[in-house]
Amino acid sequence: MSATPGDKARTAELIDATKLSAALADAADGIAVFRDALQEANAALARRFHANEPVETLVHDQAEVADAVILTAWRHFAGDLADQIALVAVGGYGRGELHPHSDIDLMVLLNRPSSPALDDAIGRFLTFLWDIGLEVGHSVRTLEDCETEAVRDVTVVTTLMETRLLAGPQALFDALHERIAPSRIWAPADFFAAKLAEQTARYHRYHDTAYNLEPNIKGSPGGLRDIQMIGWIACRRLGTEDLAGLVKHGFLTQNQLQLLLNGRAFLWRIRFALHLLVGRREDRLLFDHQVKLAKLLGYEDASYTLGVEQLMQRYYRTVMELSRLNEMLLQLFEEAIIADPDAPITPLGPRFQERGGYLEASDENVFVQEPSALLELFLLLEQNLDLKGVNARTIALIKQHLWLIDEEFRQNPRNQRLFLNILQAPQGVTRTLRRMNTYGVLGLYIPAFGRIVGRMQYDLFHAYTVDAHTLFVVENLRRLSLPRFDHEFPACSAIMQALPKPEIAYLAGLFHDIAKGRGGDHSELGAVDAEAFCLEHGMSRYDARLVAWLVQHHLLLSVTAQKKDINDPSVVNEFAKIVGDDNHLAYLYVLTVSDVRGTNPKLWNSWKESLFGELYELTKRALRRGLANPIDADELIAETQTEAERILQQSGVATDAWQAIWSNFTEDYFLRHRAEEIAWHTQVLSKAEDQSRVVIDISDDLADGLTAIMVYAPRELHSFVRTTAVLAELGLTIVDARIELMTEAYDLNTYRVLETDGSPITEARRIAEINARLSKSLSLDSSRKITVTRRAPRQVRMFSTPVQISLSQDPTRPRTVLDLVAGDRPGLLFQVGKIFEDLGIQLQNAKIATLGERAEDVFFITTMDNEPLDEATCKALTDALEAQLAEAQAA
Repeated sequence: MSATPGDKARTAELIDATKLSAALADAADGIAVFRDALQEANAALARRFHANEPVETLVHDQAEVADAVILTAWRHFAGDLADQIALVAVGGYGRGELHPHSDIDLMVLLNRPSSPALDDAIGRFLTFLWDIGLEVGHSVRTLEDCETEAVRDVTVVTTLMETRLLAGPQALFDALHERIAPSRIWAPADFFAAKLAEQTARYHRYHDTAYNLEPNIKGSPGGLRDIQMIGWIACRRLGTEDLAGLVKHGFLTQNQLQLLLNGRAFLWRIRFALHLLVGRREDRLLFDHQVKLAKLLGYEDASYTLGVEQLMQRYYRTVMELSRLNEMLLQLFEEAIIADPDAPITPLGPRFQERGGYLEASDENVFVQEPSALLELFLLLEQNLDLKGVNARTIALIKQHLWLIDEEFRQNPRNQRLFLNILQAPQGVTRTLRRMNTYGVLGLYIPAFGRIVGRMQYDLFHAYTVDAHTLFVVENLRRLSLPRFDHEFPACSAIMQALPKPEIAYLAGLFHDIAKGRGGDHSELGAVDAEAFCLEHGMSRYDARLVAWLVQHHLLLSVTAQKKDINDPSVVNEFAKIVGDDNHLAYLYVLTVSDVRGTNPKLWNSWKESLFGELYELTKRALRRGLANPIDADELIAETQTEAERILQQSGVATDAWQAIWSNFTEDYFLRHRAEEIAWHTQVLSKAEDQSRVVIDISDDLADGLTAIMVYAPRELHSFVRTTAVLAELGLTIVDARIELMTEAYDLNTYRVLETDGSPITEARRIAEINARLSKSLSLDSSRKITVTRRAPRQVRMFSTPVQISLSQDPTRPRTVLDLVAGDRPGLLFQVGKIFEDLGIQLQNAKIATLGERAEDVFFITTMDNEPLDEATCKALTDALEAQLAEAQAA
């Protein structure tokens, strides 16, 4: 595979080979001259990049600069030996494609084993290249070495296919290609199978999606490696030296080739800019670089869309198109290389047929003659799950006929029935919707969905683009509906499978984020779109309104569970009034679980699962009693105490022991804790030798996947401040904090924690470390200064979250509610607690929620006399939080 060389005149302007040759005569100045020449050439290429010169020219000229430098040095150090051995460029350099900090891979090809003189010359040559600043990888091989390694490893033969002779005998270079020819090793069928397995493994490393928020331009699905994959197989099968050869052989149309070349140029431009920006080889679009990269490439913030979001949306749409082309071409190659040309054809209705395991159109005019076939084929895929996919030429036909999906198409009753049938199919719904999205059908059939394709949200909370997240939500709903996945979420699956019309949940999943990026409340706007879509598709008014209600309120259950005190019966009753009935509750519950799980896999944990489940059960109970007859606090406390007594009796705790302990517990305590937690606290305190001292216990029995830490301490120790400081220093994430003030001057606080990566604490040594550090901190002199030195993770530091403070009076209790939004970082809770301590504010309870880089915490606070904060104290608190948190965030 040869490269397209840059223009020699342009190269001469970039670097003076004659001057370099002369400099080598003076060993002292040679390195400096070469370094300066490279720096000047790279600076000139950077200026041309900023002047918007085509990147295709720049990557080839970058390779030409490397050629000039390397060949000048080679002739000097190899001397007379240069006529006997070949200097070969391999890999990207072999293709003649270099970016500012690309690795330069060289191979010295020998026709016989090396000699001491040759080894010395090669060593001095390579040392010189490293000294002048080139990142050079190298190998020294004979023809026999090349063939032996190539037979053993498909990546080696791939590398050797991408070679370019820089200097030396042409006959020796030609002999190399004879040694690795497909007629000799790695026949096209074997090569194709091995490279396909490579691509599959590579996709798995990137979670089989192109939509990761920090994608790898080279390796992620739809990236540059996918384009190279096409070129390698074409070279092996067809002998083509560039992508244009695929048109000649009938594998691509001219328009498809242009899409491929345009996509590559866009990715090249990003990669070139990324190298310039970071000053080294880098293929990852990290958050650290995305904003600067967007500015460098000319993207500007608009009313509702940041410049970085515009850049990334174009990136995701580009790689989706490249993924489609990659899939189509690999299928064509499979048909040409592996498939049996005489495979039987099985008709699948009047317009489609099965051949070789793939669905194909029976006629090239099928979509023109019957546009509904653009949806019918997806229904056929669901009805024939043994099919491997869509025939490559049929994929091309779909792309060519997308123009048929217009308003008339969308209003056609037959098409509307087909789409609903796709959603109602017993199997294959998620896979089909993803395929519809990849082929561009879904975004045209639902134009509002088309606007969110590739749309990213520049934060750490949303791990995927909006369309990818949406399809993950539908996938999660589908898994809940299929009995074979009951083991994942048994209770939630049972609720989903009892729903009368699961397609209502799927439609709510499809539309819940469809209005993102328009400005305004996306829930309200999406609800309007959803109701109109459902009515147009012949659904009943009740069903249409239910879908719209779910879209409008899709955040309600999550926000209530995570930011409100659901142990307060009034909170549950208010939530139950909005929900209204069991049917709405069931649909909302399964949608919420699926939504949060599909937002970011790192954010879902057993605590959220239990929290959502608890609110669901409490609300179901409230609805069963009737909204006019809500449960009161006394009744709830009595039920909880009865169950806790039963557990304690089974555990052998004496009645007088637990009664003495309970005499110090408040009504709020019994409202906020489950019977199992109360029993745990009681047992630990009953065994404590001295209840006037600090008591610490750590348990992983209360909730799967979480560790609970109990801290019982005198109020004067301000244990919340000390505990949160220790947990932050230990790198633990607090997912819930329950603060309880005992009737005596003691606090009983319970923290639920995870490791920073979201995993539970399982090692006994780690639990012992936590216990020891807490015990030491809570025994220190209260005047000793406490600090948190652990830094926030890299990704979190890339975002600046404005501090938002809201203070209000709790309508049901004599306390003040502080809503705080700030950048999440180690020690945030400690810092807030220290401010409370300094201002004489008493923390009554807290709801902790971390959404990516944002902390959205709620604190229920009073004065030391258990009264709500007055206006002066509220102002002092606001001022202190704004000053100290903003200062910490800027540090």
